[in-house]
Amino acid sequence: MNAIETEHIHHHVSSFYLNDITVSIPLGQITAIVGPNGSGKSTLLKIITRLLKAEQGNVYVNGISSKEYKQSAFAKTISMLTQSKGSVPDLTVKELISYGRSPYKRIFDRMVSEDMEVIDWAMEVTGTNRHENRMFHTLSGGEQQKVRIAMALAQQASIILLDEPTTFLDISHQLDVMEMLQKINREFRITVVMVLHDLQQAANYCHYMIAMKDGRIMALGKPKEVITPLFLNEVYQIVAKVTFEDEYPIIIPLRSRESILASSTN
Repeated sequence: MNAIETEHIHHHVSSFYLNDITVSIPLGQITAIVGPNGSGKSTLLKIITRLLKAEQGNVYVNGISSKEYKQSAFAKTISMLTQSKGSVPDLTVKELISYGRSPYKRIFDRMVSEDMEVIDWAMEVTGTNRHENRMFHTLSGGEQQKVRIAMALAQQASIILLDEPTTFLDISHQLDVMEMLQKINREFRITVVMVLHDLQQAANYCHYMIAMKDGRIMALGKPKEVITPLFLNEVYQIVAKVTFEDEYPIIIPLRSRESILASSTN
Protein backbone atom coordinates (compact mmCIF):
# COMPACT_ATOMS: atom_id res chain seq x y z
CA MET A 1 0.00 0.00 0.00
CA ASN A 2 1.13 3.52 -0.74
CA ALA A 3 1.16 6.20 1.95
CA ILE A 4 -0.30 8.85 -0.37
CA GLU A 5 -1.89 8.72 -3.80
CA THR A 6 -3.12 11.60 -5.92
CA GLU A 7 -5.42 11.11 -8.88
CA HIS A 8 -5.71 13.67 -11.67
CA ILE A 9 -5.16 16.75 -9.51
CA HIS A 10 -5.85 20.01 -11.32
CA HIS A 11 -5.49 23.37 -9.63
CA HIS A 12 -5.27 26.97 -10.80
CA VAL A 13 -3.49 29.65 -8.77
CA SER A 14 -3.17 33.06 -10.46
CA SER A 15 -1.34 32.30 -13.73
CA PHE A 16 -0.09 28.91 -12.47
CA TYR A 17 -1.68 25.52 -13.04
CA LEU A 18 -1.22 22.05 -11.62
CA ASN A 19 -1.97 19.76 -14.53
CA ASP A 20 -3.20 16.20 -14.04
CA ILE A 21 -0.97 15.31 -11.08
CA THR A 22 -1.18 11.56 -10.51
CA VAL A 23 1.48 10.15 -8.20
CA SER A 24 1.94 7.38 -5.64
CA ILE A 25 4.18 7.99 -2.64
CA PRO A 26 5.63 4.79 -1.14
CA LEU A 27 4.77 3.82 2.42
CA GLY A 28 7.64 3.85 4.92
CA GLN A 29 10.15 5.51 2.60
CA ILE A 30 11.65 8.96 2.07
CA THR A 31 10.34 10.74 -1.02
CA ALA A 32 11.74 13.97 -2.46
CA ILE A 33 9.72 16.32 -4.62
CA VAL A 34 12.13 18.31 -6.77
CA GLY A 35 11.97 20.81 -9.60
CA PRO A 36 12.68 24.45 -10.47
CA ASN A 37 11.05 27.34 -8.63
CA GLY A 38 7.41 27.73 -9.54
CA SER A 39 6.95 24.13 -10.62
CA GLY A 40 4.14 23.43 -8.14
CA LYS A 41 5.96 21.45 -5.46
CA SER A 42 4.70 23.39 -2.43
CA THR A 43 1.22 23.67 -3.92
CA LEU A 44 1.07 19.89 -4.22
CA LEU A 45 2.04 19.49 -0.55
CA LYS A 46 -0.67 21.93 0.49
CA ILE A 47 -3.30 20.03 -1.48
CA ILE A 48 -2.20 16.72 0.05
CA THR A 49 -2.48 18.18 3.55
CA ARG A 50 -5.82 19.93 2.84
CA LEU A 51 -4.36 23.41 3.26
CA LEU A 52 -5.59 23.94 -0.30
CA LYS A 53 -8.55 22.34 -2.02
CA ALA A 54 -7.89 21.07 -5.51
CA GLU A 55 -10.31 22.15 -8.19
CA GLN A 56 -10.35 18.61 -9.58
CA GLY A 57 -9.00 15.25 -8.51
CA ASN A 58 -8.63 13.15 -5.38
CA VAL A 59 -6.06 12.51 -2.67
CA TYR A 60 -5.86 9.25 -0.74
CA VAL A 61 -3.94 8.86 2.52
CA ASN A 62 -3.30 5.28 3.65
CA GLY A 63 -5.89 4.16 1.11
CA ILE A 64 -8.66 6.44 2.41
CA SER A 65 -9.88 9.56 0.63
CA SER A 66 -8.61 12.62 2.49
CA LYS A 67 -12.15 14.03 2.26
CA GLU A 68 -13.38 11.26 4.57
CA TYR A 69 -11.03 12.11 7.45
CA LYS A 70 -12.26 14.19 10.36
CA GLN A 71 -9.80 16.96 11.19
CA SER A 72 -8.43 15.35 14.35
CA ALA A 73 -8.01 11.95 12.68
CA PHE A 74 -6.26 13.56 9.73
CA ALA A 75 -3.87 15.42 12.06
CA LYS A 76 -3.04 12.14 13.79
CA THR A 77 -2.16 10.61 10.43
CA ILE A 78 -0.26 13.32 8.56
CA SER A 79 1.88 16.21 9.79
CA MET A 80 3.06 19.17 7.72
CA LEU A 81 6.03 21.44 8.40
CA THR A 82 5.99 24.54 6.24
CA GLN A 83 9.07 26.66 5.53
CA SER A 84 10.49 27.86 8.85
CA LYS A 85 11.43 31.43 7.97
CA GLY A 86 9.07 33.90 9.64
CA SER A 87 7.79 34.90 13.06
CA VAL A 88 9.33 33.01 15.97
CA PRO A 89 7.03 31.99 18.85
CA ASP A 90 7.84 33.26 22.34
CA LEU A 91 7.88 29.77 23.83
CA THR A 92 10.35 27.38 25.37
CA VAL A 93 11.45 24.40 23.32
CA LYS A 94 9.37 21.98 25.37
CA GLU A 95 6.30 24.23 25.18
CA LEU A 96 6.52 24.39 21.40
CA ILE A 97 6.99 20.64 21.05
CA SER A 98 3.95 20.08 23.26
CA TYR A 99 1.83 21.73 20.56
CA GLY A 100 2.25 18.48 18.64
CA ARG A 101 -0.17 16.91 21.12
CA SER A 102 -3.01 19.23 20.05
CA PRO A 103 -4.85 16.62 17.91
CA TYR A 104 -5.20 14.46 21.03
CA LYS A 105 -6.54 17.19 23.30
CA ARG A 106 -9.77 19.10 23.55
CA ILE A 107 -9.65 22.79 24.36
CA PHE A 108 -8.49 23.45 27.93
CA ASP A 109 -7.43 19.81 28.40
CA ARG A 110 -4.25 19.46 30.42
CA MET A 111 -1.27 17.36 29.52
CA VAL A 112 -1.27 13.93 31.13
CA SER A 113 1.59 11.52 31.73
CA GLU A 114 1.11 9.85 28.33
CA ASP A 115 1.50 13.22 26.59
CA MET A 116 4.66 14.01 28.54
CA GLU A 117 6.15 10.61 27.68
CA VAL A 118 5.59 11.26 23.97
CA ILE A 119 7.07 14.77 24.23
CA ASP A 120 10.13 13.43 26.06
CA TRP A 121 10.52 10.70 23.41
CA ALA A 122 10.33 13.27 20.59
CA MET A 123 12.98 15.43 22.26
CA GLU A 124 15.25 12.44 22.82
CA VAL A 125 14.96 11.26 19.20
CA THR A 126 15.83 14.72 17.86
CA GLY A 127 18.46 15.56 20.49
CA THR A 128 16.54 18.65 21.56
CA ASN A 129 16.08 17.60 25.21
CA ARG A 130 19.20 19.53 26.24
CA HIS A 131 17.45 22.69 25.11
CA GLU A 132 14.01 21.96 26.58
CA ASN A 133 13.96 25.01 28.88
CA ARG A 134 15.55 27.45 26.42
CA MET A 135 13.45 29.95 24.52
CA PHE A 136 12.91 28.73 20.98
CA HIS A 137 14.00 32.02 19.40
CA THR A 138 17.45 31.80 21.03
CA LEU A 139 18.36 28.66 19.08
CA SER A 140 20.26 28.54 15.80
CA GLY A 141 18.35 27.87 12.59
CA GLY A 142 19.42 24.24 12.56
CA GLU A 143 18.38 23.65 16.16
CA GLN A 144 15.06 25.38 15.53
CA GLN A 145 14.38 23.02 12.65
CA LYS A 146 15.09 20.03 14.91
CA VAL A 147 12.58 21.37 17.43
CA ARG A 148 9.96 21.73 14.70
CA ILE A 149 10.62 18.12 13.64
CA ALA A 150 10.28 17.07 17.30
CA MET A 151 6.88 18.82 17.37
CA ALA A 152 5.85 16.78 14.31
CA LEU A 153 7.01 13.58 16.02
CA ALA A 154 4.99 14.47 19.12
CA GLN A 155 1.97 14.49 16.83
CA GLN A 156 2.62 10.76 16.33
CA ALA A 157 1.61 10.96 12.68
CA SER A 158 2.70 8.11 10.43
CA ILE A 159 3.48 10.57 7.59
CA ILE A 160 5.53 13.76 7.85
CA LEU A 161 5.62 16.31 5.01
CA LEU A 162 8.26 19.04 4.98
CA ASP A 163 8.49 22.03 2.65
CA GLU A 164 12.17 22.82 2.00
CA PRO A 165 13.42 21.73 5.46
CA THR A 166 17.04 22.71 4.75
CA THR A 167 16.39 26.16 3.28
CA PHE A 168 18.13 28.99 5.19
CA LEU A 169 20.52 26.51 6.90
CA ASP A 170 24.28 26.27 6.44
CA ILE A 171 25.64 23.05 4.94
CA SER A 172 26.51 21.48 8.30
CA HIS A 173 23.00 21.96 9.66
CA GLN A 174 21.49 20.85 6.36
CA LEU A 175 23.27 17.50 6.59
CA ASP A 176 22.40 17.21 10.28
CA VAL A 177 18.69 17.66 9.55
CA MET A 178 18.78 15.24 6.61
CA GLU A 179 20.55 12.58 8.68
CA MET A 180 17.99 13.02 11.45
CA LEU A 181 15.10 12.53 9.03
CA GLN A 182 16.84 9.48 7.60
CA LYS A 183 17.20 8.05 11.12
CA ILE A 184 13.55 8.73 11.95
CA ASN A 185 12.45 6.98 8.77
CA ARG A 186 14.75 4.02 9.31
CA GLU A 187 14.04 3.42 13.00
CA PHE A 188 10.34 4.24 13.20
CA ARG A 189 9.20 3.56 9.61
CA ILE A 190 7.65 7.01 9.39
CA THR A 191 6.96 8.03 5.80
CA VAL A 192 8.81 11.26 5.01
CA VAL A 193 7.94 13.46 2.04
CA MET A 194 9.86 16.67 1.43
CA VAL A 195 10.32 19.38 -1.12
CA LEU A 196 14.03 19.80 -1.81
CA HIS A 197 16.03 22.10 -4.07
CA ASP A 198 19.33 20.31 -3.62
CA LEU A 199 19.31 17.40 -6.07
CA GLN A 200 22.44 15.89 -4.55
CA GLN A 201 20.80 15.75 -1.12
CA ALA A 202 17.68 14.25 -2.66
CA ALA A 203 19.75 11.58 -4.39
CA ASN A 204 21.73 10.72 -1.25
CA TYR A 205 18.95 10.61 1.33
CA CYS A 206 15.74 9.69 -0.49
CA HIS A 207 14.43 6.37 -1.77
CA TYR A 208 12.03 7.85 -4.31
CA MET A 209 11.84 11.04 -6.34
CA ILE A 210 9.04 13.03 -7.94
CA ALA A 211 10.24 15.68 -10.40
CA MET A 212 7.98 18.56 -11.43
CA LYS A 213 8.15 21.44 -13.88
CA ASP A 214 5.51 24.02 -14.86
CA GLY A 215 2.81 22.23 -12.88
CA ARG A 216 3.44 18.84 -14.46
CA ILE A 217 5.12 15.60 -13.44
CA MET A 218 8.32 15.17 -15.42
CA ALA A 219 9.74 12.00 -13.87
CA LEU A 220 9.08 9.43 -11.15
CA GLY A 221 11.29 6.75 -9.67
CA LYS A 222 14.42 6.00 -7.72
CA PRO A 223 17.02 8.81 -7.84
CA LYS A 224 19.33 6.64 -9.93
CA GLU A 225 16.58 6.19 -12.50
CA VAL A 226 15.47 9.83 -12.54
CA ILE A 227 18.73 11.78 -12.48
CA THR A 228 20.24 11.59 -15.93
CA PRO A 229 21.94 14.17 -18.16
CA LEU A 230 18.78 14.32 -20.31
CA PHE A 231 16.59 14.92 -17.23
CA LEU A 232 18.86 17.73 -15.98
CA ASN A 233 18.77 19.36 -19.40
CA GLU A 234 14.99 19.11 -19.83
CA VAL A 235 13.99 20.11 -16.29
CA TYR A 236 16.77 22.45 -15.14
CA GLN A 237 18.23 23.61 -18.46
CA ILE A 238 21.75 22.64 -17.46
CA VAL A 239 24.35 20.46 -19.09
CA ALA A 240 25.80 18.12 -16.49
CA LYS A 241 27.69 14.89 -16.13
CA VAL A 242 26.19 12.18 -13.90
CA THR A 243 28.39 9.51 -12.37
CA PHE A 244 27.65 6.95 -9.67
CA GLU A 245 29.36 6.00 -6.43
CA ASP A 246 27.89 3.19 -4.29
CA GLU A 247 24.66 3.48 -6.32
CA TYR A 248 24.30 7.20 -5.54
CA PRO A 249 24.28 9.70 -8.43
CA ILE A 250 26.91 12.43 -8.36
CA ILE A 251 25.95 15.51 -10.37
CA ILE A 252 28.74 17.54 -11.98
CA PRO A 253 27.31 20.71 -13.60
CA LEU A 254 29.14 21.78 -16.74
CA ARG A 255 27.23 24.66 -18.29
CA SER A 256 23.82 26.29 -18.13
CA ARG A 257 21.72 26.42 -21.28
CA GLU A 258 21.93 30.22 -21.16
CA SER A 259 25.72 30.13 -21.35
CA ILE A 260 25.60 27.73 -24.29
CA LEU A 261 23.14 29.91 -26.18
CA ALA A 262 25.20 33.00 -25.42
CA SER A 263 28.41 31.42 -26.65
CA SER A 264 26.74 30.16 -29.83
CA THR A 265 25.71 33.68 -30.79
CA ASN A 266 29.21 35.12 -30.39
